[in-house]
Amino acid sequence: MIEIIYQPSQDQYKKLKQRPQLERSDMEIVIQKVYDGIAEGGDYELKALTKKFDGVDIPNIKVSDAEVMSAYKSLDADLKIAIEGAKANIMKFHEAQLSKGVEIETMPGVNCIQKSVAIERVGIYIPGGTAPLFSTILMLALPAQIAGCKEVVLCSPPTHEGKIHPVILATAYICGITEIMQVGGSQAIAAMAIGTASIKKVAKIFGPGNQYVTAAKEKAISYGVAIDMPAGPSEVLVYADETCNPKFVAIDLLSQAEHGIDSQVVCVTTSDVLADQIANEIEELVADLPRKDIIVQALKNSCIIIESEVDKAFKFINDYAPEHLIIASESASDLASKIVNAGSVFLGNFCPESVGDYASGTNHTLPTYGWAKSYSGVNVDSFTRKITFQSATPEGLVSLGKLVIPMAEAEHLQAHANAVKIRLAFLSQQKV
Repeated sequence: MIEIIYQPSQDQYKKLKQRPQLERSDMEIVIQKVYDGIAEGGDYELKALTKKFDGVDIPNIKVSDAEVMSAYKSLDADLKIAIEGAKANIMKFHEAQLSKGVEIETMPGVNCIQKSVAIERVGIYIPGGTAPLFSTILMLALPAQIAGCKEVVLCSPPTHEGKIHPVILATAYICGITEIMQVGGSQAIAAMAIGTASIKKVAKIFGPGNQYVTAAKEKAISYGVAIDMPAGPSEVLVYADETCNPKFVAIDLLSQAEHGIDSQVVCVTTSDVLADQIANEIEELVADLPRKDIIVQALKNSCIIIESEVDKAFKFINDYAPEHLIIASESASDLASKIVNAGSVFLGNFCPESVGDYASGTNHTLPTYGWAKSYSGVNVDSFTRKITFQSATPEGLVSLGKLVIPMAEAEHLQAHANAVKIRLAFLSQQKV
C-alpha cells in the first residue's frame, strides 16, 4: 500500500523531495474570470458563482446574528468544552509572542524605535468541503485578536443545505468574530481582495483551501492584498528509530493522509525491520477509517525511506522542509538540534501531530510544499507590521551628518546630502 525505498540515491532523493503536482494550466484563466466577475458584478456575481460552484442559492451573504447564536446554543457540550480548552492554550502561547518593541539610542542624540502595529482589516478563509475545519478559526482569529486587528471577516462555503456548518459558526462566536460570510472558494478570496457591497476589502488574507483557493490567494497579491504564505497540499514527515512505537508512526501517517488525495506522508527510518512493521500497521489500521478511500489515494504519493545513516536522514529531512515533522524517538530532544527547515516539530512518542492541529497551543497554519525553508507558520507577527520611528537632536544630526553626507554624495544623490547640509548650516547660524 505504501512504497518502501531502501537507501535512495541522490537522483532518487531529488524526486522524493517533489510534492504531488497541481494542475495549473487552465486555472489562471478560471481565476482571472472570477476576479473580473467580482470586480464588475460585486455581490450579484458572488451569489451567482456560489450557485455555480457550490450548487446553492444564498439569499444573504452575511450570516445573521440570530443564526450564529442558534449554532452556538446547539453546540455539543463536550465539544464546547474542548474548543474553549483549546482556545485557552492557543491564547496563552500566542499572547507570549507579543512584541515589546525596540527603543534604542544608536549614538548620542539619535533615537530609533520599532513598534508592532496591527493590520487593521484581515480576512480569514475556513474550508468547509469534505471536512468543516473549525479548528482553523482558533488558529487565525485568536492571533488576530491578540495582535489588535480592528476588523476580521470570515468567509466559509455553504453546505448543500445553503448554510455554513453550525460548528464553524459556533467557533466563530467563541472567537468573537461577528462578520461572517457564507461564501467560499476562489470567489470568496476575490471578494475579500477586491471588495463588494457586503464584503469590504481586506489588507491581508489568511487560511488554507483547495488549489483554486490557493491560486486565488496568489492572484490577490496583484490586487494589493497580502497573504499569509504560499501553500500546497498538507504533509507530514515522520523520523522513526528503533525506540519508536510502529503503530504510533502508522497512525500519524494515516492521520495526515486523510486530509486529501493530494496529501503526502513520508517516513524516514534507520531500520528496515521497522519499515516493514510500520507498513504492516498502515495496512491494518487503514481498514477501519471512514476516509479510507481518500487515504489510499494519498498513500500513492507517499513512501517509507530507509536510510542507515542518521545524518543523511536529517539532511533529506531539511531538504524536504516538511510542514509537519514528527521525531518518533526517545532521543527526540537531542535530534531536534539537527532541524533547520520545518513548519512545526513534534517531539517524542507521545506528541502526535494532531495535538498541534487542535489544542497544544502552537499554530497549525503552516508552510507546505517546501516553503518551510523561507516561511514561518502563522503567528501573532503575521497580523502586524513593524513600523520604525527615529528622532535626532541638533547634536545628533551633527554626528549623523558626518556619515550621511559622504555616503549620499558617493551615490550621486546630492539632494539627500543637502537635506542634512542645509540643516547643519541653519544650526551653525543659530550659534553665531
